[in-house]
Amino acid sequence: MEEFITYMEGKNHTQRTQAGYIILVEKFLAWYKNDPMNCTKKDILDYLAHLKKHTRQQNSSRRSSITALNHYFTALLQAGMTNNNPVSLIKMRGANKKKLYKIYTPEELTGLADNFYHVFIRNFDDSYMNYPAKKHRSFLSRNRNYVMLTFLLFQGLPTAELPLISINDIDLAKAKVIIRGSTKGAERTLPIQASQMGTLINYINNIRPQFLDYCSVETDKLFFSLSSEQYDKTFSAPLRKLTKKVKSIDGNFVNFAQTRASVITHWIQTEGLRKAQYLAGHRSIKATEEYLPNDINSLMNDIQRFNPF
Repeated sequence: MEEFITYMEGKNHTQRTQAGYIILVEKFLAWYKNDPMNCTKKDILDYLAHLKKHTRQQNSSRRSSITALNHYFTALLQAGMTNNNPVSLIKMRGANKKKLYKIYTPEELTGLADNFYHVFIRNFDDSYMNYPAKKHRSFLSRNRNYVMLTFLLFQGLPTAELPLISINDIDLAKAKVIIRGSTKGAERTLPIQASQMGTLINYINNIRPQFLDYCSVETDKLFFSLSSEQYDKTFSAPLRKLTKKVKSIDGNFVNFAQTRASVITHWIQTEGLRKAQYLAGHRSIKATEEYLPNDINSLMNDIQRFNPF
């Protein structure tokens, strides 16, 4: 197992990922009960059949075991402890399917942002709130949420990248935002749309300073949580509230994976796969190709809409 750990550290896997892979490999070794150097492709297939029959694992779960074992045997191969990786040619069918959503057009995404602004910012009625502090807190949260929403709808960011953006990553003069690389995505620079600029400037110059005063904190983060949310490192509480509000104004909205899929699909259509890969922050072109069915689905919808017959 030492060789495996050294291999994973060389791959810059996080401690959490390493621990997960080790658990999956140890489960296989406990089942196999033989010298792993003698393991064959048939043994791996028998193990997958065992997982399906006795633990009722679906393909997506068994694929995690395949991934871990592939890394394990690759580590043994590189260490010269075996001359064979029995997992290398095994693929799990149906494990990589990207869920198809209702795909929003760029105009519909803009309309969604506009509707949120009119309902929860411009025309929001806070008269039912009895305390000035509560009104102020609500005002700050709603304005923060609107700016976050624009990054989700126009830059197609995954929600996990929102709390990673620093105030220094925003270049207002060039209308650009730098999305730093992480374990999930690659670094890239994205344009900020003209329709975002006014709200973003107001947030940076007026709303965010009030946030800092309200929370009595010092941070370079563009977005952060208020009081009771401040220990929510994944930003899940604000995002749950934002998701609920967007659902209340659009019946077609499912989640922000849907809006990201919409943005990436549009990039594929207008920029091509390679540019879409960069803009989406995908480290592998395969991750971008998973959105191609959405592109085909949108094309079929257009054919049905505009076909004169």
